Amino acid sequence: MTTQTYSHHHGGHAAHIGHGHHAEHAAASADAGHGDHAAHDGQAPGGLQITQDGYTLELAEPITEPGEIDFRFRILGPDGKPVTDYTAIHDRDLHLIVVRRELTGFWHVHPELGADGTWAVRLNLPEAGAYRVFTDIAPRALGKTITLGADLAVAGAYRPHPVPEAARTAVVDGYEVSLDGDLVPGEGRLLTLTVREDGAPVTDLQPYLAAYGHLVILRAGDLAYIHVHPNGEPGDGVTAPGPDVTFHTAVPGPGTYRLFLDFKHGEVVRTAAFTLPTVTH
Repeated sequence: MTTQTYSHHHGGHAAHIGHGHHAEHAAASADAGHGDHAAHDGQAPGGLQITQDGYTLELAEPITEPGEIDFRFRILGPDGKPVTDYTAIHDRDLHLIVVRRELTGFWHVHPELGADGTWAVRLNLPEAGAYRVFTDIAPRALGKTITLGADLAVAGAYRPHPVPEAARTAVVDGYEVSLDGDLVPGEGRLLTLTVREDGAPVTDLQPYLAAYGHLVILRAGDLAYIHVHPNGEPGDGVTAPGPDVTFHTAVPGPGTYRLFLDFKHGEVVRTAAFTLPTVTH
């Protein structure tokens, strides 16, 4: 049986959700502007490199044990020193995403930055296996947002899971989220995610990190990374707080993608996950 874990971290407390089993819940975010952080302007997809534009993601311990861990890392600048000066992106200086390589586990958290340039956060990684770590950052000296990625190994007996089957509906904590739209390689497309609770449209979504939703898209096989924010924003006078959250999305190429939507309602952030293959028109 495939275990799916989706987690968000809210400063000093955690909200618990169930997807197969309970997990501490994590957060969302990213780009100073709206749009994706990955394949655009001819650049390689985000998250495939541990080093970009002179900045390097350095994990304190790239091999760890299952369970609760103190996860620590640094971002090293072109001079080799830890970076401590960042431009905030969606209310945070850094957004950390950790996923299982099979895309059956997803943690979106916000670490704390120490005076020595070390970022730290508590993580609960319940299963052995291969994981990928992503950091969305905008070092002030760089002047733009980049996504760095690194591998993390959790020791123990490892049983790979298949990527979940394609589906356009996800259910989490009594909420049903439906997905409308297609992923077409080389073309920008609109994806609309509609949130319902007990069958009724949710029309009072709460702002979460300056948006009504955050969408992380990862390609199965290489984990090419895209983080997009919805069209419009809370308080702009035109964007409704649900039930629809619409994103303009471009994917870097053909394949099967996992989509993780973070949304906030009733003071709790939840994650709805989908598997969607690309189509050609």
